[in-house]
Amino acid sequence: MNAQQKPHQKLGAVTVIGLGPMGRAMARVLLAAGHPVTVWNRTPARADGLVEAGATLAATPAEAVEASGLVLLSLTDYRAMHDILDPATASLAGRTLANLSSDTPDRSREAAAWAAGHGAEFLTGGVMVPAPMVGTPAAHVYYSGDHQLLRHHTPVLELLGTPKYLGSDPGLAQMMYQAQLTVFLSTLTALMQATAMLGTAGLKAAEAMPELLASADAIGAILRANEQHPGAALDAGEHPGHLSTVTMMGATADHIVETTATLGLDPALPLAVQSHYRQAIANGHGADNWTRIIDAIRAPH
Repeated sequence: MNAQQKPHQKLGAVTVIGLGPMGRAMARVLLAAGHPVTVWNRTPARADGLVEAGATLAATPAEAVEASGLVLLSLTDYRAMHDILDPATASLAGRTLANLSSDTPDRSREAAAWAAGHGAEFLTGGVMVPAPMVGTPAAHVYYSGDHQLLRHHTPVLELLGTPKYLGSDPGLAQMMYQAQLTVFLSTLTALMQATAMLGTAGLKAAEAMPELLASADAIGAILRANEQHPGAALDAGEHPGHLSTVTMMGATADHIVETTATLGLDPALPLAVQSHYRQAIANGHGADNWTRIIDAIRAPH
């Protein structure tokens, strides 16, 4: 993370379009660093605090784009980008659009081609911290697209979080973002599933959650402590079953499904997990490590 620029330095103007919690956080970080910041949002009132802090509220998306060479987009999805910027394409030439919104990798690739068709350059980004952590040492942002373009804008972008470059394919940053959120959202759902299970036995969430979070926290340490890191084994196509097996883990998955049914809880998550183990066993891999379930994910029946 760069230190804030010295007062005598002339800093580049930046535009932020989309003033949800993330967009407002980014704008505040840039203002605090001394950058001239122009903002635009469908609901102008969301800019009130930023204007008080020194930002300029643009009247239109075109005016917002024309105010800066670097335009940060923090929107619900890429459709919102098109809704906002399609009427302003005449203003895009010569600008860099850094879209930090969530969507699919394919839509990121399509957006990069769309931007290039209007004379603009494009970076895909995925912010991997919640809004309150933007601009802190813990923040990092995945980027893909032209590396030289990212390097050119790094003095600004690193204020938001450490840039992690993945490659030239505009879809890569979005792919990593979606993969990270797959782990995150699945873990959150699992925590709620487990809390609901314990609740049927009269255990309050305040009692259950510390125990469950301890298990979630331990997963990384457990995997890293294995003799061979799961990632390296997966890359080598190896699934050694000396520490755990598909059969053993699959039996546990069966017990969870049965318990869930007995308790009258939603079985969707346990059934999804169980299906991967059952397919691995059906394919003759019961003695392999649990990582063998990746086959069922890569080629579902």
